[in-house]
Amino acid sequence: MSDTFLDLGDGFWTVRGSFHIGGVFDVGTQCSLVRLASGKFVFLDSYALTDDVRAQVDALTDGGAKVEAVLNLHPFHTLHCEWMHEAFPQAKLYGTARHHKLLPDLPWEGLRCEQDELAEHYGEDFAFSVPRGVPLVCADESVHFSSVLALHRASGTMHVDDTFVYLRKGFPLSLLPFTGRLGFHPTLAKALEPRAGAADEFREWAIGLGIDWADARRIAAAHNAVLWLDGKKLPDLIGEALGRVKPALDVHRAEYG
Repeated sequence: MSDTFLDLGDGFWTVRGSFHIGGVFDVGTQCSLVRLASGKFVFLDSYALTDDVRAQVDALTDGGAKVEAVLNLHPFHTLHCEWMHEAFPQAKLYGTARHHKLLPDLPWEGLRCEQDELAEHYGEDFAFSVPRGVPLVCADESVHFSSVLALHRASGTMHVDDTFVYLRKGFPLSLLPFTGRLGFHPTLAKALEPRAGAADEFREWAIGLGIDWADARRIAAAHNAVLWLDGKKLPDLIGEALGRVKPALDVHRAEYG
């Protein structure tokens, strides 16, 4: 898949990139460029831009000088953080606790992306949400479920990595059950915290997100595609997704209460 730079309107651009599993299947990856109300820009997540995409970014950002910050929202999306810092050295670098731990030599800001203060800092432009009932980083590091979700207020665009997935691919990835529809990442059952109430907390968080962000107009999702809502409502899509994971939530309740 060749990288693309898509203008979603109202100051939101998404980079649809490549990420290969086992060196074979390209499931894609993403980062987003967002124009703030101040006229400055931020990236959501890091990705090594191709020369063509970099030229388009530079044309928008005065050669990169207007990039104010890079917000790394998914604790396991770390491959391109160093490249992004080298490409935009003046940009403040924000990450989760795992970014700080894994890449200690980068000049991270003290404020971490999972902290409530991030919403206070960028509240004019974004709403942020961290799932409840699941840890941001699971003890089993093969489980990449949780992330910091972001809603860009001006464009109504939701940027999300892994927690929700929307895949639009041909065979054989088209055989995956979540291809072509919004769903929760398939590692949800493993991600739920091993304690009573975690399944209910997750369900309540998801329902609340749908209500709070009901005006969202599109979802820029990892790893592959943008879901244009166009008459669909986020609360309904989340409700449908919850219906499909109800068996996993019920199993967790039966085990932990």
